Amino acid sequence: MELIEEFIKRYQKEYDYYEQSCRMVAELLESSLRSEGIRAIVTSRAKSSSRLATKVKQRAQKKPYENVSDIFEDIVDLAGVRVALYFPGDRVKVGNTIKDLFTLTAIPKEFPSDDAPKQQSNAYRKRFDGYWATHYRVFLRENELAEPQKRYAEAKVEIQVASVLMHAWSEVEHDLVYKPLQGSLSDEEFAILDELNGLVLAGEIALERLQTAVQRRVSAPGREFSNHYDLAASLAKLAAEHLDAKVLTESAMGKVDTLFKILKKLNLNKAESLDSYVVRLHNDFERRPLSEQIIDFLLEDNPENYNILEKIKTPYTENPKSTAPSNTETKLTAHEFMQQWIRLEKLIKKSASTISPGRASTAKLLIEINNKTPNQILNKAEHLKAIRNNIVHGPNFPPPSVIKSGLADLIELTNYLEPHIKALSTKKE
Repeated sequence: MELIEEFIKRYQKEYDYYEQSCRMVAELLESSLRSEGIRAIVTSRAKSSSRLATKVKQRAQKKPYENVSDIFEDIVDLAGVRVALYFPGDRVKVGNTIKDLFTLTAIPKEFPSDDAPKQQSNAYRKRFDGYWATHYRVFLRENELAEPQKRYAEAKVEIQVASVLMHAWSEVEHDLVYKPLQGSLSDEEFAILDELNGLVLAGEIALERLQTAVQRRVSAPGREFSNHYDLAASLAKLAAEHLDAKVLTESAMGKVDTLFKILKKLNLNKAESLDSYVVRLHNDFERRPLSEQIIDFLLEDNPENYNILEKIKTPYTENPKSTAPSNTETKLTAHEFMQQWIRLEKLIKKSASTISPGRASTAKLLIEINNKTPNQILNKAEHLKAIRNNIVHGPNFPPPSVIKSGLADLIELTNYLEPHIKALSTKKE
């Protein structure tokens, strides 16, 4: 008992640390899910010391602790985050986002599982499976935290992902069955909880059907998307119909909120406006998420759309993972780079009809110019594309020094291409 009291006293002193750790995880995760168009309620909490004392005493009966460190190592949910999904079918997408944002400390735990706690009744036999969810144990990534926040990278945080219905049922079931404050439950009470579990599982099926119905509604011809969640539903339907559905379930949508803003600004905020991009999409979403592919197509088709994107999106402050400073120097440097990139894109687009069949690109033009192109310029072209992608999409926004250096190389590349394009155009005419 003295060991447990010592542990609780130490935890109370460190409570604010765990509270802040899980809050940071929740804020980062909620921002990313909202950007991707995934509907969810994200909450966080550090475990209350009274509940924690009860849990540790129960566990100590089966697993005697030798020191305080043993207890800290054994209790994995001192800092916890709960993701309550509107649609259970989004569990895999959320899992991919978690793996992208954080460092996993263990293999995700799926429920129901064989080693899950059994109900405490000798007579009543459950008919339903119980708790359906996925639990992740994660660390914040130290290299993506500001200097004053780096200490929070040592805190282990548990993220529980389940539907809103399942979370509600499990809260009731957990407190009544595994933390009884008013004695053990009767068989009738176990039966009622089991019945409620069945209703919740049936409700999850209804939520999955509702998600499909939403996708059909928002994808109807002539209907405008009212928000980026509608757009995300339509993109999911489009990708499922025209791309590999299995690959889709293992990938993220990307920044659907940014795509929604630019589509609305361009009056392309309808499902049929996306149809023309279907044949150009690829299903390698690890390389480029679905929404970012479409943004790239919009920019390629009309380089002036870069100016629209710049007005509606501030990548170095909007992206929760971005490490770029939000200051005037950075903004102006990025603006200069993108204005020069627009010049290059216009040059490439102008050359498409006379030089490069199909989609024009810097690479195609350099190949057309052929062996006279120095390797140094070829390498710079790839580097500049990477800078452009990180400015437009992130998450690793380049520092001002890298953008300034890239701007000089971009001007050099554009000046190199311009006379060659004119010469090739004259030759083909």
